[in-house]
Amino acid sequence: MRESPPKVITIPAKPEAAAQQAIKRQLRVAAYCRVSTDDEEQLTSYEAQQNYYTDKIMTNRDWTMAGIFADEGITGTSARKRPEFLKMIRMCKQKKIDIVLTKSISRFARNTVDCLNYIRALRELGIAVIFEKENINTLEADSEILITMLGAFAQAESESISANVRWGKRQAMREGKAIIQYDRLYAYEKGEDGKPKIIPEQAEVVRSIYDQYLTGASLRMIQDRLEAEQIPNMSGNVQWTITAIRSILRNEKYCGDVLLQKTYISDCISRKVIRNTGQLPMYLIQNHHEGIVERKTFDAVQAEMARRSAGKSPSKKNAPTGMTSYASKYALSERLVCGECGTLYRRCTWSKGGKKRVVWRCVSRLDYGTKYCHNSPTLDEEPLQRSILAAINSVMSQKSTLIRQITSAMEVELAPVPGESMSLAAIEQRLDELNSLTRELVAEAARIKDAEAYTTQLREIMNEAAELKEKRAYIEEQRQNNAQAVQRIEDAVAAMEQAPCHICEWDEALIRQLVDTVKVHSAKKITVYLRGGVQVDQDMI
Repeated sequence: MRESPPKVITIPAKPEAAAQQAIKRQLRVAAYCRVSTDDEEQLTSYEAQQNYYTDKIMTNRDWTMAGIFADEGITGTSARKRPEFLKMIRMCKQKKIDIVLTKSISRFARNTVDCLNYIRALRELGIAVIFEKENINTLEADSEILITMLGAFAQAESESISANVRWGKRQAMREGKAIIQYDRLYAYEKGEDGKPKIIPEQAEVVRSIYDQYLTGASLRMIQDRLEAEQIPNMSGNVQWTITAIRSILRNEKYCGDVLLQKTYISDCISRKVIRNTGQLPMYLIQNHHEGIVERKTFDAVQAEMARRSAGKSPSKKNAPTGMTSYASKYALSERLVCGECGTLYRRCTWSKGGKKRVVWRCVSRLDYGTKYCHNSPTLDEEPLQRSILAAINSVMSQKSTLIRQITSAMEVELAPVPGESMSLAAIEQRLDELNSLTRELVAEAARIKDAEAYTTQLREIMNEAAELKEKRAYIEEQRQNNAQAVQRIEDAVAAMEQAPCHICEWDEALIRQLVDTVKVHSAKKITVYLRGGVQVDQDMI
C-alpha cells in the first residue's frame, strides 16, 4: 500500500482570543518590605517602600495588586517573628498570589535555610519571587545557586552585626553601664539622671512584702493580703501573681544594685533567650541607685528563700523524684523534722465519728509507709505546741544569759580559718607575680625557639597558681559563710530581745522568729533548736 505524503494544515491566528487570554492571565503581584529597627528614620524608609511598590504594581498593565505586606521594627533572622510575612505565605498557598516582589534577599530573609525553604515551597506552587537588587527570578534555572550564595552572605552579615551589638553591650556592662527596663520594674521610674527613681507609695508595698516574708508569711499569704487590701500591681489592677511577688523578692535592684547579663540570646537565628547559669560572666553594679530595702534585709530574704527551698520532702505528686517544698501558714511545716529519716512532718486533719483531730506525721511515712522510715511517731498538734512553748520558756526566763550564749556563738563562727596564713591581698599579689613571670618565660622561650628548656618552670608556676586559686576560693567561701552567720545570729538576738519572757499562747510568726528546727525522736521526746544555736531537749507534755 502506498503511503500518502505529509500534509501541513495551517490554523489561522485569533488575535482577539489571545488578548482575552492575556487579560485572564493578568498576574496577581504582592510586595514584601521590611525595616530592621523601629527608629524614626527606618520607619520613613518603610513608608517609602510601601509607596514604591504600590506605584510599581498599579502602573503595570499586566499586574494586579495582591497586597503590600510589611513588617516594621522586627528582626529578619526568623520568619516566626514576622506576622505579615507569614500572612503573605498563607495567601500564596491559597493561590491568591502569582508573584512576590521584594527589594533584596536580606529584606526577604537573613536566615539562609528559611530563605531557601520558602523559595522552594513557592516555586512548587508556581509562584515567583523577584529580588530587585540582585535581579533574580526564582523560577529561572540558575536562581537557587545565586540565592544560596547571596543568602549565606546576608546571614553572615546579620551574624556579624549581631556579634558587634553583643560585644558593644557586654563592653558597656564591664564599664558599669546598665540598661533598665522600667516597664517591668515595680516601684521605680526613670529619673532625670537616667537612674531609677523611687515611687514612694509603691516602695512601701515592696517593703511590706519583704517584711511579711521575713516574719514567715508564704508567697500565697502575701498575695492574699495584697489583693484583700486592693493594692494595685505594676499594671494597675489588684490581681497579684506568685511570680510577680517572687520576682520582687529576688530582684537585687530593690537594694540599690544592678546585676547585668542574667540572660543572653543563644544566636541571631533562633533568638532564644537563655537564663545565664554560668555560661557567661555577670556584672554586679553595687550602689547603682537608691535602694528601697536595706542590703541586710535583701540578703536575709535570699537566705530565707534558700532555706525554704532546701526544706523539701517526698511527695507522690512528683514521683519518682519525690521532692516538693513546703511553705505554709504553719511554722512547723518548715521546721518539724523526723529524727529517723530527716524528712519534714506534714499537718493532717483526721476525722472519725464526726470529731476532728489535728496531727503531724512524717511525710515519708505518709507517702511510702514503712519503706524508708519505720518508727516515726504521729504527734497531736496541741501537746506538740505545748511542749515547744515549754522548751522556749525554759530558756526565755534567762533571756540575758541566752543572748550572751548566742553572741559567743558568733565569735566561734567568725574564728579565723585554721591553717591559713595568707590574706586575700597576699594571694592576689602572688598571682600577679606568677602571671608576669609566665609572660616573661613564654617570651624568652619564643626568642630562643626552645620551649622545652622552660617546661619545668612553667609547670611549677601553673601548679602554684592553681593552689593559690583554690585557697582564694576557700577563703572567699568562708567569708561569705561568716557574713551569713553574723546575719543569722543578729536576727536571733533581735528576736530574743523583742520576745516576752514567758509565752502563753502559740504564735506562728513568733515561732518562726525564735525556732530554727524541732527534731522528733519519739512520741515522748523532741529537741528544740532555737536560732543562734541554742538547743533544748524536751519531754512531750
